[in-house]
Amino acid sequence: MEISDIRTIRFSCESHIDPDEKGHGHPGEPRESTRTITHVVVDGGPDGYCRGGHEAANEFAKKHLVGENPLYREKLWQLLCRAERLNKGTLTDKRVAPIDCALWDIAGKDAGLPVYQLIGAARDSVPAYGSTMVGDDDPDGLGSPEAYADFAEELVAEGYQAVKLHTWMPPFGDDPERDIAACRAVRERVGDDIDLMLDAHHFYSRSEAKKIGKALEDLDFRWIEEPMDEHSMSSYEWLSNELDIAVVGPETAEGRMHTRAEWIKRDIADIIRVGVYDVGGITPALKAVGLCESFNIECEIHGRDAPNLQLLGTMAFPGRYYERGLLHPKHDYETYFPGLEHPPDEIDDNGVVELPQTPGLGYAFDWDYIDANRVE
Repeated sequence: MEISDIRTIRFSCESHIDPDEKGHGHPGEPRESTRTITHVVVDGGPDGYCRGGHEAANEFAKKHLVGENPLYREKLWQLLCRAERLNKGTLTDKRVAPIDCALWDIAGKDAGLPVYQLIGAARDSVPAYGSTMVGDDDPDGLGSPEAYADFAEELVAEGYQAVKLHTWMPPFGDDPERDIAACRAVRERVGDDIDLMLDAHHFYSRSEAKKIGKALEDLDFRWIEEPMDEHSMSSYEWLSNELDIAVVGPETAEGRMHTRAEWIKRDIADIIRVGVYDVGGITPALKAVGLCESFNIECEIHGRDAPNLQLLGTMAFPGRYYERGLLHPKHDYETYFPGLEHPPDEIDDNGVVELPQTPGLGYAFDWDYIDANRVE
C-alpha cells in the first residue's frame, strides 16, 4: 500500500459570498468561483479526498510522499510540518491540513470505519451553535442590534440551543458600545435558556475588551473570543485575570499545538481554541485536544466541515459545540458545499448534528457535478 500521486481537483461553481476588504464574507450576488479537492491516490486503493487544498502545496507534498505508506500519517505529517520552515511561500498549516485529512480518509476507508471511530469514538452526535457572519450595514441583514436579535430568534426557532455573534469589524466599524448593544438585544430576545457567545473585532485595546467582557458577564454569555491581537499573550493573560466570563483563544495565532501549550502553561485563556485547518490537520489537532484534557481546560473546535466534526466525535472532554456557520438571514448555508450531494453537517430540529457513519471523513461527493465543471 503506497501513495502514487497527490492531485488537486479544481472545479467551477457559483459562489454567493463576497469578501469585504478585510476578508470577511458577506452575502452577495452570484458569481463564478473555483473550488478544490485534495486527492491522495493509493495504488490498489482506497484513495483519500478532502475538500480544499492548494496546488503548489500538493505538488510539493507529491515529491516527498509518493512511494510512502499512507497509513503512516504521523511520519508524513511530521515531514510536511518540518518542511514548512524553509518553504513558507508554498507550505502553510492551512495547506497541509487537507493532505493530512485525506490520509485520515484513506485510513477510515481501509478500516471500514468513520474517522472518529477509527481514532476512538466518544459520541455519535454533537450539539451545534449557530455562528453568524460578521456585521454589515444592511438593515435587513446584520446591520443593527435589532437585526441580530431578529436573526438569533430565527436560529432558535430552527432548533439551535446556542448562538455566537460575530459583530462589526472594519470596514463596517468597530465599536464596543454597539457590540454590547447587539449582545443585549439578542439576550433579551432569546431569553435565559440559550447559550450565547461573542466573537468580536480582533484588535480592541485591553480596556475596550474588558468593557465588553464585563457587559457580557451581566448578560450571562458563555464566552468572549479573540477580542485582541492574539500575538500579545500578555494582553490575554491580563484579560483572563480581569474577567469572570471565559476567555477563548488562541484561534489564528501560528504555532499549532506548541502555541496552545504556551497559552496553557501561562494560564492565559479559560477555553482553548483548536481548528483542524488552523493547526495543520487532524493529526496535530488531536495533540492539542489531548493537551487541553491533560490540564482540565475546555477545548472548543473552530469552524465547520467534516474534519472538525470527526474530531469532535472523539472528544469525551469538552468541546461542547460544533460551530455551524457562518450564517446570515440572506444566505443559504448549503451553498458553502458545492460538489457535495448534501452538507456533511446536517442539523436536526433540536440543533444536533449526527456524525457521518460512512467510512472515512464521510463526504458525499457529487462526482457528476464535479466532473461536468472541472477546471484543468
